[in-house]
Amino acid sequence: MRDEKFFMYPKFEWQRRYEALRSLFVDRLPHKVVADRFGYSPGYIRLLKHQFVHGKIDLAEPVTLGKVQRRRVSAETRGKIVQWRKMGLSSGQITELLSDDGVEISVRTVERVIAEEGFPKLSRRTRIRTGKTVKGAEIPEKSESLTLSDLDGQRLTSETAGVFLFAPFLCQLDLAGIVNSARLPGSKVIPAVNYLLSFLGLKLIGTERYAHVTDHAFDPVLGLFAGLNRLPKCTAMSTYSYSLDKGHIQRIQTAFIKNATKLGLYDGQFVNLDFHTVPHFGDESVLEKHWAGARGKRMKGALTLFAQDSKSKLILYTDADIKSSESDNQVLEFLSFWKSIKRGVKPTLVFDSKFTSYSKLSELNSNHDVKFITLRRRGGKMIHNIDKLEGWKKIHIPHEKRKYPNPLVHESSITLRHYTGKLRQIIVRGNGREKPTFLITNDFDMSLELLIGNYARRWRVENGIAEAVKFFHLNALSSPILTKVQFDIALTMVADTLYTMLAKKLRGFEDCDAPKIYRHFVRGKGDITIDGQTVTVKYPKRAHNPILRQVPWNKLPLRLPGVSGTKLTLNFG
Repeated sequence: MRDEKFFMYPKFEWQRRYEALRSLFVDRLPHKVVADRFGYSPGYIRLLKHQFVHGKIDLAEPVTLGKVQRRRVSAETRGKIVQWRKMGLSSGQITELLSDDGVEISVRTVERVIAEEGFPKLSRRTRIRTGKTVKGAEIPEKSESLTLSDLDGQRLTSETAGVFLFAPFLCQLDLAGIVNSARLPGSKVIPAVNYLLSFLGLKLIGTERYAHVTDHAFDPVLGLFAGLNRLPKCTAMSTYSYSLDKGHIQRIQTAFIKNATKLGLYDGQFVNLDFHTVPHFGDESVLEKHWAGARGKRMKGALTLFAQDSKSKLILYTDADIKSSESDNQVLEFLSFWKSIKRGVKPTLVFDSKFTSYSKLSELNSNHDVKFITLRRRGGKMIHNIDKLEGWKKIHIPHEKRKYPNPLVHESSITLRHYTGKLRQIIVRGNGREKPTFLITNDFDMSLELLIGNYARRWRVENGIAEAVKFFHLNALSSPILTKVQFDIALTMVADTLYTMLAKKLRGFEDCDAPKIYRHFVRGKGDITIDGQTVTVKYPKRAHNPILRQVPWNKLPLRLPGVSGTKLTLNFG
């Protein structure tokens, strides 16, 4: 039991100082007596007195070892904590919000107040639910369809705002109708048209691989173009592309070409055909080896076919699931496709000597009555006998950029093994090549100038493939699964058409390729404002904005294809 000794002989240091000062001020004892009673020196007693008078000493009882002194929380702060907890915020989040308001208290204090107010503990949340990875990196939102009311009144800024320049042309092509015709699959969260727009958006800004979608994971503007809050994650896009079989891709292509034909994008009189090998370097690749002309050797890869309208330079047919044994038959496959698009219209097909065999040429001529222009496979004996030929004549090919417009030609009628009937052969010299060129065709009515000029324009398909490799990254094959490769080249065809449609509206840039259009007009940031059902895109001042202002946008459907009922406004500073 405690008695008067607790006050006369204090045990704790704080109490000794308290009793010493009480003796000085209340009992009026001398400094010497107080110092002797409590075990201090007279000088220390004077120091205590000075500190007490000037408020420099704390005589409060210290916190007992093992216990934590509780922080007093004001009624206002307590009210804020209760309000935020009702909103489902964690103690840490509430602490951060209080700190923003200038109230510095610990998480433990917030937890105590929450418990005192009768709130139960929150269930344990994973880092994914809290929006952080193990290393603290932010996690983008889950991709889902959006309505403009979700963004009403917001202003967004992005480096990918140039994709909205293609929205009117996508509406012209009726992308939603293409998706319905192709019967593309979708999900409850992301419809099929939004999935397709997500792939197209990445193509239009020159993204090398779909795996690089993570570079735009936090970009709401690219998501808005696709009709989503954010673009789907890499795994979702890859899974979706593999879910499409060859039938889906063929239906996409057929519906797209039909809609583009209705817009008059193709001339269709001359079609250039060519193969391209998309290389693959995987150790476990099951792909066959094919000739890669750009590399000058045979290598593993996916053999793809491109058909190009000679006049517009637009790709109008692609295929990727081609084996070496099937390559000769591809000219007939394309013809079958084209007949389903434009019945009664037979184009003149232009291709090189290794594209198909003479027996298939004979079938084109006899069974399908289709004109073709190709090269004859020349041998050493044929070249040696050229000097013995008579009847050479000089012609003029009207092309302002042609370096050798006046070649020498020799025309004759020949027969070939495995070809039924006669062929028209034109030998061309003085065209800038070391060896003469042997052209063969089943068209005996076309003039020499037109025939040679049309074959010379076959390089356009090679340039188109080179552009697809350079800008649309056609050779960035990440998988040996041909379904995905075929889907990628089908999207390349769509993206190439969109760039051409935009270029045709740009005065002075009508014939420019996609990299140049992207560099001058598409690349660069812009500000997007959402007001009700109207999306306004404002582009900053740039050297080529006057050309964009001259485009008759008011005659184009200004809508977002991925968000129904929207109105698109384009402003150029």
